[in-house]
Formats: sequence, C-alpha cells, structure tokens
Amino acid sequence: MAGMQLTIPIPECQQAVRLPAGVLKWSEEEFFQFCQVNRDLRIERTAKGEIIVMSPAGGYSGYRSGQVFQQLNTWAEKDKTGVAFDSSTGFRLPKGGMRAPDAAWVKLSRLKKLSKRDKERFIPLCPDFVIEVASLTDTLFSLREKMDEYRQAGLRLGWLILPESIRVEVCTPRGMRVLASPASLTGDPVLPGFKLGLAAIWNPPF
Repeated sequence: MAGMQLTIPIPECQQAVRLPAGVLKWSEEEFFQFCQVNRDLRIERTAKGEIIVMSPAGGYSGYRSGQVFQQLNTWAEKDKTGVAFDSSTGFRLPKGGMRAPDAAWVKLSRLKKLSKRDKERFIPLCPDFVIEVASLTDTLFSLREKMDEYRQAGLRLGWLILPESIRVEVCTPRGMRVLASPASLTGDPVLPGFKLGLAAIWNPPF
C-alpha cells in the first residue's frame, strides 16, 4: 500500500503532530497499515478522531516505560490469569480511539474470546489495567484525556505516573485520587498480589 507510506518528521521543538479529526478519512485497516509502515513513530487516535503522531521516546521515558512493563510482566507470568502488553501494543477502544499505554494487562478469558485476526491487529477492547508514565513533552491535559477514555471504555484500574512532580493519579470507575511520593503501588483487588516499585521511576540510575 504505497499510499500509506507517509512519514511525518517532527521538529525537536514540537511535542507531537496532531491531525484534526476528518483530515485523513481512513478505514480501520488503512489506519492500521499506516501505523505499521511508520513504526519509527508513536501513533494514537483519540475518541474524537484526532490522530496524534509522536516521536520515539527519549532515554528516561524509554527506561521508565520499560521498568513498569517488566515488573507487570513478571507478575503476570506468575499469576497466569491475564497477559501483559508493552507500549508497542495498540488497543481499539469502543468509542473509536486507538491508544497504546506504556503497559497494560488484560484478563486471559477476555482475550480468548477474540478471533486470531483481532489479536493480529489493534486489540479491540479496553485493557483491564493500564499504566501511563508521563514524559517531559506530555501535557497533563492530554494524559488525563487519555485516562478518561480508558475509564469510559471500562478500565478497572489505571495508574498515571508523573515523575516530575513525584505523584501518581489512580483512576478507577469511581473517579481519580492522587498519591504524593508513593514508594510503591499495589494492584489489589484487580491485580491480586501485584506491587509496582517506584524507586527506579523516581530516580533512574543514569
């Protein structure tokens, strides 16, 4: 699909390129192919249809997202009731958004209901649990908008980690609460026994 090979350069002074809803009238398959041939970019779509094209993560952001996925995946492999996904996985939400959290977890029983093709494309459901780690270029408004999309789509638990202010916003179906300087987070009862250590998130070793 030669027409899908659109590479969008992002100047260093910009956080991201945001394409308003309706500018690119693509089907789900065309949007998927666009993301596949531009894998050097991070691409999401909001529930409103706006496409967000972001540059690859910086060093601290990549390290922090790797840390949260590693800890989540280690727990998930022992627990065996669900599957952990890293930041390269896209989830197609019920209201039309396509989001890629830094780390996510989905119950195995839900995944088994999907077809093989569904699992080869953007997964057509909202994760049970997500972690988002703010980078220097993220705005709090856009991150909260993203978390709200998850919540409206059925998210059971979400953690928005804000390294610069050393805070975590905990999102549940009931709303949001803020934790100041927590040393760790626990996933009970959604993820029984999961504990995320935050020492390396607040103070990377480099």
